[in-house]
Amino acid sequence: MRTLFIRTGQCIRGIIDRTYPPFRKLVPLQLYRYGVCGGANVVFDWVLYFLVYNFAIRYRDVNLGPVTLSPHIATFILLFPVVTLSGFLLQKYVTFTASRLRGSTQLARYLMIVLANLLINYAGLKVFVDGFDFYPTPSKMIVTLLTVVCSYIGQKKFTFKSASLVKSDKNLP
Repeated sequence: MRTLFIRTGQCIRGIIDRTYPPFRKLVPLQLYRYGVCGGANVVFDWVLYFLVYNFAIRYRDVNLGPVTLSPHIATFILLFPVVTLSGFLLQKYVTFTASRLRGSTQLARYLMIVLANLLINYAGLKVFVDGFDFYPTPSKMIVTLLTVVCSYIGQKKFTFKSASLVKSDKNLP
């Protein structure tokens, strides 16, 4: 399975890298890969969110017995594991391939950053949809954009720390 992920990542990276030359003077290659992978995952999330919210949940509250979830929060919770996994795989096998940290360490760190983003997403959806009575799908889009910068910094400096950064950490007091 790992070989499949590596080969798929190489293929995706090759496609992304062929579209990079016009952006070479604007952004480093790694940031470009991050943007393309992250952007693709965000669009994947938005499309799934729209489809599930409108056609599976159908604007209805989801009663789980002791707790009832509003349709926009139920949709978010349902899609969260799917989008998280696709994002991790894209970042690990396409963007941050120089990291020599163990996959389990990367995943644990990735999940920490995702947890922070989960809280931001939840709070953002509650504020926009419940507080401002704004439409759920555009609310999700706005909140997602707010988490992108924090995610990139956290993933680059913490989750997928490259070998050179790992070595330099040993010299810190």
